[in-house]
Amino acid sequence: MSRQRSMEVIENADYVTIGELVLLSGVRYSTLKFYTEEGMLHFEQAEENLTRRYKRAETLERILWIKKLKEDGLSIPQIKKEIE
Repeated sequence: MSRQRSMEVIENADYVTIGELVLLSGVRYSTLKFYTEEGMLHFEQAEENLTRRYKRAETLERILWIKKLKEDGLSIPQIKKEIE
């Protein structure tokens, strides 16, 4: 099992895990996993342990955009079209 990184390290990292995205965004793990499975969040897969790595800044921006569109009343299919 890997050691958890400090919040300071996470906030300055180029890449983060989905668990770290939960801490940074305040969005539930299951929601982020759904967005990932729907192709709404992009990731890179580290070959050695199959961990999905997300570009921190870009992904947080996208999460905020998705949240805004949801608040505006758009459905998931509409959001997916909007963020393509």
